[in-house]
Amino acid sequence: MNDKETERKFGELLEVMARLRSDTGCPWDREQTHVSLKPCLLEETYELLDALDNGEPKKIQEELGDVLLQVIFHSQIATEENRFSIKEVIRQLTEKLVRGHPYVFAGEPLPQDSAAVLKQRMHIKAEEKKNSGESSLLGNVPKSMPALARAQSISRRAAHLGFEWPEIDRVWDKVEEEIRELKEAAVTGDKIRTGEELGDLLFTMVNIGRFLDVESEEVLAQTVDRFTRRFHHIEAKLKQANKPFEQSSLDELDEFWEEAKQIEAQQKRRS
Repeated sequence: MNDKETERKFGELLEVMARLRSDTGCPWDREQTHVSLKPCLLEETYELLDALDNGEPKKIQEELGDVLLQVIFHSQIATEENRFSIKEVIRQLTEKLVRGHPYVFAGEPLPQDSAAVLKQRMHIKAEEKKNSGESSLLGNVPKSMPALARAQSISRRAAHLGFEWPEIDRVWDKVEEEIRELKEAAVTGDKIRTGEELGDLLFTMVNIGRFLDVESEEVLAQTVDRFTRRFHHIEAKLKQANKPFEQSSLDELDEFWEEAKQIEAQQKRRS
């Protein structure tokens, strides 16, 4: 598809969305607002993430289209309210990309690696925040993000601004300190204090993940999936033996758990 064909298809998409929102369009589409569409955007985003994990090109293409629909839908609503249009969305995005890559578009020296790129990008964003009058250099990390992902994003931004441990050994020391404080809080029976200390420990572990270049949200999700698969294996073995879960010993359950781990290890070696 050439540039003119792409432009024509994009124009058709905008026309379809406008017609769906018109008086002769779809009753459901006409009723939607920025707020009512929030669950749709969230669901479509997670479906795209699942498709990316599965790696099936056709499914990724489909889910990208569904996410794009949400962008077009919100832009159409804004157009009807005379607030902005998709053209302003595209213009602003283009300008942001150019500003964020001065070594590509403004002749500045090319950063030596991706870490240097991220650090430079944070400084560019910090300068923009300062000029716009925003109060925090951390920017606006969405509170609706999953907590682990939000923690990693905030800690990464703080690190790029210079608020960072010099080496990972200091972070390991902090982990040990937070574990001690959590144990002390747990002994007191104070749930509020215990919760705070557990939160501190989790946040510190997120920093460990950042130092190791591991996404905490992603690896925890993978761990939950592994736990679920192994638990299903235990259930299957108990069903074969016609034995209720509550009548099984911990040693027996642990034996099935280890068996599930061995099966996974064999599957990994074959793949």
